[in-house]
This record gives sequence, structure tokens and C-alpha cells, in this order.
Amino acid sequence: MSVIAIYPGTFDPITNGHIDLVERGSKLFSKLIVSVAAFPSPSKKPAFTVEERLDMAREVLGHVPNVEVQAFDTLLAHFVQTQGASVILRGLRAVSDFEYEFQLASMNRQLVPEVETIFLTPAEQYSYISSSLVKEVAALGGDVTKFVTPAIAQELDRRLRK
Repeated sequence: MSVIAIYPGTFDPITNGHIDLVERGSKLFSKLIVSVAAFPSPSKKPAFTVEERLDMAREVLGHVPNVEVQAFDTLLAHFVQTQGASVILRGLRAVSDFEYEFQLASMNRQLVPEVETIFLTPAEQYSYISSSLVKEVAALGGDVTKFVTPAIAQELDRRLRK
């Protein structure tokens, strides 16, 4: 059975935790579409353009054969339908993520009842990593090489170091 999954996010930047979820998620589905939000939620202020985020994701995920990286600028439920996907993949780092993710999953179930949301937790060494924290550490001159690939660390250094 062919199952297409969507892994949506801002990926600003894509972290080792994201890569871990993609690598493990790719084993569960025929095709996994990493979907980069062109217009993230109002509370998020991207450091990188959608084109830059797409390029970074494609660079670090190119080794995973059944993964495709695309931008989306619509309601996630609509994007999922246009891609013929039947699963939304989401990551849960901590209990604090659960309430928000549960609300999103419930809303998506109302909008596209034929689509299931599946949660994966990252490997333990990545459970505390978030793009926001990585950007903050980079902006303040900290070493982010444990949290992102070397290429992403260079991009963060170029963009955010003061």
C-alpha cells in the first residue's frame, strides 16, 4: 500500500532533530513530503526566506530517497489534499508540545477527516532542540554545531552573528 505523509513546519532552520524525524519517518511511508511553511504562524519571525529554507532542507535531506521538499502557502488541510496524502507527521519533543499539537490534530481531523495525524518523538539527544533556541544561541555567538549540520551552522553564522 502506498502511503504519502506530510511533515509540515517552518524549518527555520532545519535542525538535527528535524532530520532525525525525517529519516525515521521515511521508513514508515512510501513518500514523505517535508512541507516548508511559506507563511509561518504570526508568532514566528523567520530568519530565512522560504527559498533559503527549502534549499537548506533539500541539501541536508538529499540522502533520503523517498523524501521530497516543497513549500506550501495554504491551509495545511488543503495542501495535504492536493498532495494525495493520508498522514500528517508531527514531532513531539516534550509534554509541553502535546497540548498545542493535540489542538492542531483535532482541527485537522475536522477539516480532513480522512487524514490521520501521527506523532513521533525525536531521539533523546535531540529532544531539547528547537529552531528558535538554535537561532538564539547562534545570534549570541554560541556554538550550534551539535544542533544543526555544518552547512546550516555556517548559514546561521552568516545571517545571525552579531
